[in-house]
Amino acid sequence: QVQLVESGGGLVQAGGSLRLSCGVSGRTFSGYDMGWFRQAPGKEREFVAAISRDADSTYYADSVKGRFTISRDNGKNTVYLQMNSLKPEDTATYYCAVRRQFGSYYVRSTYEYWGQGTQVTVSS
Repeated sequence: QVQLVESGGGLVQAGGSLRLSCGVSGRTFSGYDMGWFRQAPGKEREFVAAISRDADSTYYADSVKGRFTISRDNGKNTVYLQMNSLKPEDTATYYCAVRRQFGSYYVRSTYEYWGQGTQVTVSS
C-alpha cells in the first residue's frame, strides 16, 4: 500500500506564494508518475500539474501555466508544487496522487493512490 501525505497549505494573500510538499511511502518512488489535482467547493477535482517518473517531463493545466512549478526529489520520496502569483480562484483543496500505469497525465482515473489533501486559501 502506498501512502501519501501533503503539507504546506495555508492562507495567503493574492499575489503571494506557497510551496506544497507530498511525501510518499515505499521504496519505488522513482517508478511512479506524480500528479497534483485540486478541488474547490461544489466543483469537480481537476488536474493541476504532473511530472514523469524520470522527472524529464512536466505537464500543467492552462490555468496555472507560468505560475506553478512541479518538481520531485527521488532521494526524499517527495514531490513539490511551487505556487507563485496566487489568485483567489486557486483556492481549493490540493491533492497529490501517484500512478504506476501509463496513460494521459491529465486524467484523474489513471492515478491509483491519493493523499488526504491540503487546503489552500487565497484572499483577495
